[in-house]
Amino acid sequence: MDKYFDTVEDPRRRWLIQALGAGAVAGGSLGQAHAQGFSIFGSRPAKLPPTQSIYGLAGEVRVNNQQANLQTRIKPGDTVETGKNSEVIFVVNTHSMILRGDSKLVIDGSDAAGAVGAVISGLRMLTGKLLSVSRNSPMRVSTNTSTIGIRGTGFYVEAEPDLTYFCTCYGATDVQANNDPDSKESIAASRHDKPIYIAADGAPGRKIRNAPFLNHTDQELSLIETLVGRRVPYVFGGSGYSAPRRTY
Repeated sequence: MDKYFDTVEDPRRRWLIQALGAGAVAGGSLGQAHAQGFSIFGSRPAKLPPTQSIYGLAGEVRVNNQQANLQTRIKPGDTVETGKNSEVIFVVNTHSMILRGDSKLVIDGSDAAGAVGAVISGLRMLTGKLLSVSRNSPMRVSTNTSTIGIRGTGFYVEAEPDLTYFCTCYGATDVQANNDPDSKESIAASRHDKPIYIAADGAPGRKIRNAPFLNHTDQELSLIETLVGRRVPYVFGGSGYSAPRRTY
């Protein structure tokens, strides 16, 4: 188990990550009411039919203001929201995501080609926390304080009104502060090399700041890569992260 597991405060997430590491979750329960799915853990998940997108959800999850269930399809143009202590794991075409509690995500793009060819052009994180893998699918991620170009990447983002936390878990990203053209940076990461904050306030050219590693794990990334038939591009185990590689 990675040493960063010790920093996870949410007991439900700690249990989930432990189960991921042990391959022990089955039977469709997260140990709380209103949990559906999650039988994906401990076995190779099957591809969902074109009319479905959700592999597991717990608590209150709404799509376009309608209560979601395992039969709900999520597509470009939709808005996904979660309540407190809730979570949803879902796939849209080749994009796989975990949306945590108290979050609101707008999926931009066109679904004109149907379920198989659904194209995501961007993700708007209005609030909350998202872990996503989007390889070979360039798009844009936006928050209140930042616009981030994704170029085949695993990433984690937390969006607040005046601050964004962003980790390029692996791959390449181009980060731009929304209200300061001089605050921009291109990041190439192999394994969580440079987490950052993008703030609304600060001197010109200095709104992007170094950040610690926060609130996501290799086990979770491995899970959502598996849902779209891929693997994380590195080997991890009990020895812990070697990243972040900087002292903050």
